[in-house]
Amino acid sequence: MPKYLILTEKPSAAANFVKALGGQTGTFGTFTYKITHLRGHVMTLKDPEAMVSEDLKKQYKSWQIKHLPWRLSDFSWARTYIRQRNMRTGKIESTKKLVDELKKESQTGYDAIVIATDTDPSGEGELLAWEALEAIKWHGVVLRANFMDESSHGIQTAMKNLRDVSDKHQDGDYIKGESRNRWDFASMQLTRIATTAAKKQGYKVVAREGRLKSVIIWQIYAQLEAIKQYIKKPYFEVKFKDPAGHIFSRTVSNDENIPWRFATKAQAQKDMMQYHDSAINNEKHQTRQQIPGKLLDLAGLAAILAPRGFSSKEVLSTYQKMYEAQIVSYPRTEDKTVTPEQFNELLPKIDQIAKVVNVDLQLLTHRQPRSTHVKAKGAHGANRPGESVPTSLTDLSKFGTSAQAIYEIVAKNYLAILAEDYVYDHVTADLKDYPTFKTAFNVPIELNFKAVYDSQRAVKVDDEHDDDQAQGKQLGPMAGPYLYEGANKKPQAPTTKWIMAFLEKHNVGTGATRVSTLADMSRGTKAMIKELRGKLTLTETGRVSAVMVKGTWIASPKITKRLFEMMDQVGRFDMTMSKLLESVTQVVVHDMPIMLENAESLESLLGKPKATPKRKVSEKITGQFNGEMISFAKEWSGHVFTEDEIIKLLQGQIISFEAKSKRGKQYTATGKMAKQTFKGNAFYGFKLNPR
Repeated sequence: MPKYLILTEKPSAAANFVKALGGQTGTFGTFTYKITHLRGHVMTLKDPEAMVSEDLKKQYKSWQIKHLPWRLSDFSWARTYIRQRNMRTGKIESTKKLVDELKKESQTGYDAIVIATDTDPSGEGELLAWEALEAIKWHGVVLRANFMDESSHGIQTAMKNLRDVSDKHQDGDYIKGESRNRWDFASMQLTRIATTAAKKQGYKVVAREGRLKSVIIWQIYAQLEAIKQYIKKPYFEVKFKDPAGHIFSRTVSNDENIPWRFATKAQAQKDMMQYHDSAINNEKHQTRQQIPGKLLDLAGLAAILAPRGFSSKEVLSTYQKMYEAQIVSYPRTEDKTVTPEQFNELLPKIDQIAKVVNVDLQLLTHRQPRSTHVKAKGAHGANRPGESVPTSLTDLSKFGTSAQAIYEIVAKNYLAILAEDYVYDHVTADLKDYPTFKTAFNVPIELNFKAVYDSQRAVKVDDEHDDDQAQGKQLGPMAGPYLYEGANKKPQAPTTKWIMAFLEKHNVGTGATRVSTLADMSRGTKAMIKELRGKLTLTETGRVSAVMVKGTWIASPKITKRLFEMMDQVGRFDMTMSKLLESVTQVVVHDMPIMLENAESLESLLGKPKATPKRKVSEKITGQFNGEMISFAKEWSGHVFTEDEIIKLLQGQIISFEAKSKRGKQYTATGKMAKQTFKGNAFYGFKLNPR
């Protein structure tokens, strides 16, 4: 009986595999197994200068424009361990220990390693697994378990249908993931160009440019500029209104050169003199039906939750935790429908789910698969409730502040497809004496799915409104003229909902990619945007980054959409990875002169750059430490060492004093003298003990 080492993506996934297969070790079907896990990516591409020959190192380390574009054939594409700070201990940790443990385990007699990382559309799960397998120099059989979710049934089904992917070059998901990874790495050139050119103009920011970041940042900037330049231009025109409030107006195809619109009220009043009350004519009623809206992806969910104060980062993090607990389905899906199998699996739990989110069961009478929402294609299926149903919404608080809202929306959105179609009366009419004046409105007959959840209305951007007017009130019989005052439309303020709708319209990226990119752009001290209750504004870094990409390919939705398509083609072996990577150079060659020219206009568009505060030079103390004369700063984080503390430091003793964190929180700092390094330079100074 063969023995398999099952490699999952993270500890939580390993726990779900243990539950599904009956233990960390054991027998399942025709093989024995042991389950282990990674912690996401354990390897990363080395710095550019570390992947080229010795004579090219200086050139590839430099940020000077003259060394660009890169010749990608110079790169070895070698990887190294990931080093990052442990937020709990404060220590810098390396993934080497985890990789070494995996290597040691792999040498204990396994017939194959099973890749059981996430099956996601970008190939990310495949890539991070192969990175680990290459690091441990595994040359044996590699099998792939493609699971649609982390339910016991989903995992068991995947483990019964393993496929051989021992040749990674024939593994389309790996090729796709690696090509995307290399493309994004090579696009670092654009960040170097934008940052270097901006710094030359006095703007000391890191202008991060990338295939989705640049599209988002430019659209937000352009919209904010359009709002800034907006000048209200009132206009006046004649419309008609009946006693019930129904409006009769003439149809316009655009806002330019409309002969019946006037710039002044006096002109419009003169025009109105030719009109009189008119009978309403050609009243027609048509019973229509509307099917439930589409199932939401993660971008739609984030857009709906943003005005409630939940950031993209919060929604992404909380949804992932809920997925790992099987409360909701896989987050990074591209599917907008579910398969018949997925539909049938959830059907027995519908009443239970409806009770949790307080939906009337009498509305859920359409329990047969809808051809619009259930299709025999797809992988993970659209975002929906998971197989584990909470007893109440309050039980979800442990996953995050947005957990209750996430589940309520996802559940109601799915339950809506089990309700009947919305039925309404579509009413149209015109005026007998002025037939070009028309009205149209809808009168609800049966709300049905709209009484459960209306996703179409939920994702509408802020300035979109229904055309329904004076619903339920009888027309006429007469309508009289009145003077309507309007104005040219003010540009919509950029919001999370607005940018998600834009990206959806132009088919740029998956829903999860849009959310994760927006979250990344608003994170940390180098954030490009600020997201506050769904409203988006730009930081100085964001404004500089936006100006730098005006007119570039990297900021073009059309080009970005094409890049995503090309990456899909690579995964299907319809395009080679080298052909895809040629496009990076093409983008750099095209965009570099544009960026350099854009840099010249930074000051005129953004004003003078902020003056960089002069760094305070701390007084130095000299003394003997461990038999060596050293010098060190007399001050640490605002605290000036006393004579007694200086003596103790030089003697290697531990000292404590009151200090303030970067966030202004008071705490006791405890540490001692130590030799340290900063940006490759060694120095002596007080070193804080891990808290």
